Amino acid sequence: MTSKIKVLQVIPKLGYGGAETGCYDIAHYLAEKDCKSYIVTSGGQLLKYVKKNKVKIFRLPVHSKNPILIFFNFIILTVLILINNINIVHARSRAPAWSCYLACLLTRRNFVTTFHGTYNFTNKLKKFYNSVMLRSKLTIAGSNFIFNHINEKYTEYLNRKKKLRVIFRGINIDYFHPKNVSILKQEKLIKEWELSPEKFTILMPGRLTPWKGQENLIEAMNILVEDYNCSNFQVIVLGSDQGRKVYKKKLINLVQRYRLGKKMKFIEHCKEMPLAYSLADVVVSASIEPEAFGRVAVEAQSMGKPIIASNIGGSKETILKGKSGFFYESNDPRHLAKTLNAVIQLDHEILDKIGSEGRKNITKKYDVEAMCDSTLREYKKLLNIK
Repeated sequence: MTSKIKVLQVIPKLGYGGAETGCYDIAHYLAEKDCKSYIVTSGGQLLKYVKKNKVKIFRLPVHSKNPILIFFNFIILTVLILINNINIVHARSRAPAWSCYLACLLTRRNFVTTFHGTYNFTNKLKKFYNSVMLRSKLTIAGSNFIFNHINEKYTEYLNRKKKLRVIFRGINIDYFHPKNVSILKQEKLIKEWELSPEKFTILMPGRLTPWKGQENLIEAMNILVEDYNCSNFQVIVLGSDQGRKVYKKKLINLVQRYRLGKKMKFIEHCKEMPLAYSLADVVVSASIEPEAFGRVAVEAQSMGKPIIASNIGGSKETILKGKSGFFYESNDPRHLAKTLNAVIQLDHEILDKIGSEGRKNITKKYDVEAMCDSTLREYKKLLNIK
């Protein structure tokens, strides 16, 4: 009966972020379960990995917030829905969600959304714009944090006839597995990044943007040197500036000001993230705004690495405090430095034990198979398929 399920997912760009990889994973899972799977996107690096014989791709400017393009997308989506007899349209971002919402109203198809962020607002107009994510028959929250955020901030848009459901986001625990990392590739990357095996390695993955907290990390490193006389470490800040050249220059200037140039490296991209995690002694997630899920924390634990994260957002759900990782006060570089200093003092046996607890935690709760299976079951309920 699953062959009757035809799902069209719509996402602005198919990059390497949490929403994008989730879309990619669901699309291929559906194809494996004999469902028809489609993606509408404007582009993205992940497109080249999509199995075109299993998932059909349509290119539209769904990344745009321009009202004219949103209306244009609505018209084209309506045509695509009718031609391909789509029965579920799953939107993963607000601008394309408006196009999907209108198309579903016109074609009377099932509209599904995933609330991927907090979608903050400062006025009623912005709140109304965000509310499209709650105009669906099913709204999926990727964490309890997002579920509670929706219930607190969007009460006037909640409808008892429509379903709000938590489906924890998941990762591929086989891909993010320490045993699957090539030693030869490790050695090659160590040389390429000019790392010292004798130094304690701190990894901070994530795109370069102020809310991810790279400035706080740099401040913490300076405090670590000045106040704790700790110097035997090296830091990898791994992520693209995505056009934020001014912000990246600001970070580099801050590193130079504190004379941390020999201790901190900015790496734009790593094709195999498990490889990057494997080189770390500890992973840091320093977000100063709440993460909806906190993918870095989950990936790090899956790779058997201790994680240090700010005490806000989805990371509070995914990290076992004191067992698989540690928390510090958000937006407080001094507390981050104190936490890092304590972790650096731990011996390798303790760090390995913490990493092992993290791996157990993720395999138990955040496997991508569980996420995909739960999503498919919700699709079936919408279509009254058992």
